[in-house]
Amino acid sequence: MVAYSFRKRFGPPILAGTKAQTIRADRKRHARQGEELQLYTGMRTRHCRLLGRPTCLSVMPVRLCFSERSATELFEVGGKLLAPAAMDAFARADGFESVEDMARFWWAEHPPDEGDRIAFEGVLIRWQPPDAAPFLPAAAAE
Repeated sequence: MVAYSFRKRFGPPILAGTKAQTIRADRKRHARQGEELQLYTGMRTRHCRLLGRPTCLSVMPVRLCFSERSATELFEVGGKLLAPAAMDAFARADGFESVEDMARFWWAEHPPDEGDRIAFEGVLIRWQPPDAAPFLPAAAAE
């Protein structure tokens, strides 16, 4: 079982099922398809809250580039480039209001690599939303 912690703003979309994915940097071990996840807000704090225990649906490489402090330059998921309309849908699936909202978040949370550009490579982890079994709500999980 792999645990992931989220900023407080992502708790409601996760519980509502409108956010059923996360973008993460590479690390030693990420979730694997079919494995149970533990989703939290405030992990390692006294405000820690278990959001649920969904099943991992997929893990695939992701590459994102943002330039000029708000413009979205590139989204590549599983080796496929996304068209602008698909970028917006991807951002909404990740808990943002729009691709512009996602770009603002990334600029606030991640420093640019060189000049006025953010380039990120990592993984996209998707899970079953709470309206599809076997998502275990936090109340039942405790």
